Amino acid sequence: MWVRNYFSQELNLTTYFEPITIERNGVRIHLGHGDGLGPGDEGYKRLKLIFRNPLCQWLFGILPPQIGLGLAEYFSQKSRAQTADREEHFLGEDKEWLISYCRDYLETQPLVDYFLFGHRHLPIDWPIKTKNGQGQARYINLGDWIRYDTYAVLEGTSLQLKAYQKDEQRIIRPQ
Repeated sequence: MWVRNYFSQELNLTTYFEPITIERNGVRIHLGHGDGLGPGDEGYKRLKLIFRNPLCQWLFGILPPQIGLGLAEYFSQKSRAQTADREEHFLGEDKEWLISYCRDYLETQPLVDYFLFGHRHLPIDWPIKTKNGQGQARYINLGDWIRYDTYAVLEGTSLQLKAYQKDEQRIIRPQ
């Protein structure tokens, strides 16, 4: 969130701070980090406004690194403690906020084949259908490389969620 132009200047990479829709191999992929999207999580959305504020970023930047890193670690641990139960378990199709976001997005932007996010930390591969049944796509949440060893691959026109050690039974899919 606070990398600003570091990746573009040092690594010649483009950083997107909001979700974007790209097209590859004729496939439209709506991708983003996934934070603050969909219904709920109002506390995080307020915190995100503070974190994205240029004045707050500047103030953080003038702190000595040890203090800045200490503050970041403190807030990260506090956030994880509050969301640990929700982060570790699939809440069900109707309670997963990124699934709700995908459905709502498809209602107005039906030309999306895949939604690709990572914020949720669980490897999820879920079909998305609009309420009116007109749109259809798949939501893929990358999961977490440390715990699940999961990643996505676009082969031709198929985007697949895979596990490095072929341990794909931990990927959450409809029964």
